[in-house]
Amino acid sequence: MQNQAIQVKGLQKSYKQLSVLKGVDFEVEKGSIFALLGSNGAGKTTIVKILTTLLKQDGGTAAVNGFDVASKPDSVRQSISLTGQFAAVDEILTGRENLILIARLRHLKNPRQVADDLLKHFSLTDAADRRVATYSGGMRRRLDIAMSLVGKPQIIFLDEPTTGLDPEARIEVWKTVKELANNGTTVFLTTQYLDEAEQLADQIAILHEGRIIAGGTLAELKKRFPPAKVEYVEKQLTLEEIFLAIIGKKEEN
Repeated sequence: MQNQAIQVKGLQKSYKQLSVLKGVDFEVEKGSIFALLGSNGAGKTTIVKILTTLLKQDGGTAAVNGFDVASKPDSVRQSISLTGQFAAVDEILTGRENLILIARLRHLKNPRQVADDLLKHFSLTDAADRRVATYSGGMRRRLDIAMSLVGKPQIIFLDEPTTGLDPEARIEVWKTVKELANNGTTVFLTTQYLDEAEQLADQIAILHEGRIIAGGTLAELKKRFPPAKVEYVEKQLTLEEIFLAIIGKKEEN
């Protein structure tokens, strides 16, 4: 129990007549990278919004860092950070000014030092005094994640963090996410890119039609589908092939 950063039981949410979440259950261990996979409209962002107190569930319970999201939203907010699908940076300001602004909003001591430390950590020192409008997509996303780490939150939510990035920028973000987990931060990641989950995740859950239909480590998911024999050589299935097989089986049922 104490090793769980997030606990979700029977989570339900509907929009008017449309049931989006139909009883979702999962747990996320502290200091791990948890990837929530699902097609467009599967309900991934709805789950993130509930866990980050931006939306109230209709049923079930969710606890983040030991605090119930419905009854203790302020306590939840103090221990988390959220990075959405699009970089929430001010393009008129420089990278350093963006970070100092967030540090001041969080009432931290010595905002300039906080900014300098994060700029160094994210390899943005050389670009620190340039306006963000001149940054590449990968640099903006790194700055966005740096901003979300001001105040050292214990849990960071990354909602499709590499959407629209080129392959080189995606690899930059992957490196950053791995470093976060190595330093003890719990990372909750939603993605449509299955290679992203394959590269990063300690645990994977597949959300389909409002429910978690499969979960576990990549190795555990691969065990559900034996390797294919290709010209007498075993071919290990990719996560993409596993995902499509699981979704396909569910739809057949």
